Amino acid sequence: MDDVVVPVYVQPGASRTGVAGWHGDALKVRVAAPAEGGKANEAVRRLVAAAVGIRPGDVEIVAGTAGRRKRLRLRGADPDRVAAWLRSGRGNPGPPR
Repeated sequence: MDDVVVPVYVQPGASRTGVAGWHGDALKVRVAAPAEGGKANEAVRRLVAAAVGIRPGDVEIVAGTAGRRKRLRLRGADPDRVAAWLRSGRGNPGPPR
């Protein structure tokens, strides 16, 4: 297992949480949580962690904590699983291996 860095574009305050495809070179992530007090960032961490099979604490925002464009470091993530998740553009790569 390695660290993987993933670019995401976040839409806070969405009607529902999920992955909405691509926004340029970043995966577009919608979260229902508002962009206040770190709530949207925490929702992004939980969503991505669940999608790639790691703990939310293993998702670190390494750039963009206060903006919509973020870079996430996924510690201990299976690179193949992350690649499948990114290829799908839907946020669900399937069951863990």
